[in-house]
Amino acid sequence: MTPRQLQHWRVEKDSDNLFWCYLDQKDATVNVLSTAVLREFAEALDQVIAGRPTGLVIASGKENGFISGADVGEFKSIENSEQALGMVEEAHALFNRLELQTFPTLALINGFCLGGGLELALACRYRIAVDDPTVRIGLPEVRLGIHPGFGGTARLIDRTGALQALPLMLTGRLLDPRRAKKLGLVDHIVPRRQLVHAARAVLRDPPLRDPLPWHKRIIGAEPLRPLVANFLRRQVARQAREDQYPAPYALIELWRRFGGDRRILLREEAKSVARLIVTPVSRNLVRVFGLRERLRASAGREYQAKHVHVVGAGVMGGDIAAWCALRGLRVTLQDREPALIAPAMQRAHALFKKRLKTGHLVMAALDRLIPDHKGLGISHADVIIEAIVEKLEIKQGLFQDLETRARPEALLATNTSSIPLEEIGTALRRPERLVGIHFFNPVAQMELVEVIHATATDPAGIQQARAFCRQIDRLPLPVRSSPGFLVNRVLTPYLLETMTMIEEGIPGALIDKVAKKFGMPMGPVELADTVGLDVCLSVAEKMSTKLEVTIPDKLREMVAAGQLGRKSDRGFYVYRNGRPVKPEISTAGVDEYEVKDRLVFRILNECAACLREGLVADTDALDAGMIYGTGFAPFRSGPMNYANLLGAGFVCDRLNAMAQRYGGRFNPDAWWQRPLED
Repeated sequence: MTPRQLQHWRVEKDSDNLFWCYLDQKDATVNVLSTAVLREFAEALDQVIAGRPTGLVIASGKENGFISGADVGEFKSIENSEQALGMVEEAHALFNRLELQTFPTLALINGFCLGGGLELALACRYRIAVDDPTVRIGLPEVRLGIHPGFGGTARLIDRTGALQALPLMLTGRLLDPRRAKKLGLVDHIVPRRQLVHAARAVLRDPPLRDPLPWHKRIIGAEPLRPLVANFLRRQVARQAREDQYPAPYALIELWRRFGGDRRILLREEAKSVARLIVTPVSRNLVRVFGLRERLRASAGREYQAKHVHVVGAGVMGGDIAAWCALRGLRVTLQDREPALIAPAMQRAHALFKKRLKTGHLVMAALDRLIPDHKGLGISHADVIIEAIVEKLEIKQGLFQDLETRARPEALLATNTSSIPLEEIGTALRRPERLVGIHFFNPVAQMELVEVIHATATDPAGIQQARAFCRQIDRLPLPVRSSPGFLVNRVLTPYLLETMTMIEEGIPGALIDKVAKKFGMPMGPVELADTVGLDVCLSVAEKMSTKLEVTIPDKLREMVAAGQLGRKSDRGFYVYRNGRPVKPEISTAGVDEYEVKDRLVFRILNECAACLREGLVADTDALDAGMIYGTGFAPFRSGPMNYANLLGAGFVCDRLNAMAQRYGGRFNPDAWWQRPLED
């Protein structure tokens, strides 16, 4: 009988009777393991087995990667754990069948290999990856509130040992090919042009596998597993609470109980992930994943810059330049004199060594980053980014000069954190050229970039700015020009409320503890110190002229005294070796619930005002901005999702109660009435 024509897979046989299964998912830019893709793979495997092959290669038919994981979009349709278990067990049966074939099987990894994609590769006997530092390999399922569910727990432990495998799964950390080979996830790494040749060589003469060394296997023995599990729980607890992020704890318990029997571990893995996938935490984290993909997809790829010119070699400007060079662009970095550029070059070198590791790649990145104190790169650049001091007159003077020297089609961008574009743009003959591209510090870690537009901004320029951010692997969030834009606009009242509570005598360490208990990655007191109290004051002063912002006297006094936070080793905390010294605290006489609400409801109310004023497109955009720009408790899926869970009526009642006690800054914004009217 003639095999059915497959939509997503292509099966080919060569002259050596090697079979090549290519996944090229129809109507998709990347490959994911949807139900349809997995079921077609079962048919493809049938065809391969019927052909009595000498070997099987599983590869991608797309140039941009192997498989990025399971189809997260399908998670939303799962109604209960029983349905989830059926789906997971179907994948288990398929991967087990692949693993048990007597002919050699090989995964050819030409790009990202994540989640279910790596689990499929681990079910093969061999794995070869392209030697490219941009390739990422890993099991990041914990970021979706689950753990590996297609057999990855057992198979990764088989390959690397529990002490290597469990931390990878617990953190969701991704590896470059060289690190993956060192740990044993892949067998060979080769240049892209040699992938096919290497696959043929391995399958023509399949090498014997060395067993996992005894000292890596012994960790899984019954007497040691509870000890290791307790150690891992303590490590995870430093980063995440079990009630907020249950998945890593479930994975540890899964291994502690069943790690001694591979067959039972696989069976219980399926049950565990089926339970997790329908929890509110997983639902919320899946939504967060969707918000991220929305920002990425809406950016487009039509515009591709080749040369970036950055003016200002301070920490922010220098790090923007370094990041652009790391992502493959030619970059010129300008400041008043070479001595001011030198520290930025040193930081860039450290970043390149950390990210690229290989000497020739580090040198290539350094070659792309060119000190340019005379500004010769201005006339050649596709994108020009200003990152100088936050003073309006100085920025206006700079853009007057840039406009005369830049190419007419070049994108003129400011990295201002608080000055409205309309004010900077008055210095330009064509203010419609100006956009805001506002990065957050540290640039190499913070994915979000606010793309700021004024009423007069050319829509084509906005889209070019978004595409540029996507090109350098950042998440562009369109924001209308307004004091503080979105992130600083919302953070400012949150931080000022913190300082007001400190003035009232509430210990800063207690405020931080309450915020972290709610789910913030860092408490607001430490955050203010990290940002810099002088920066907090500057932003607050700029916003106070147009918004109802009251600046606590204590903030002005500390800045005047030179107590600027982490950078001066003294702010609300004293810092030793860059770490805050937090005093012992007593909760006596302090209502932690009230402290939490004063912090969180200032955020919620300011978010509502931003939506009413149209700073961002909708609640999804706002939630994405706050999660990726401030770290707002991802397991809660953003402030507006949290407010929706509470209900607009409850939010208004609570705000009114706090307004009576603390003043008009808690008066509910008019936006809250909209959900009540719908």
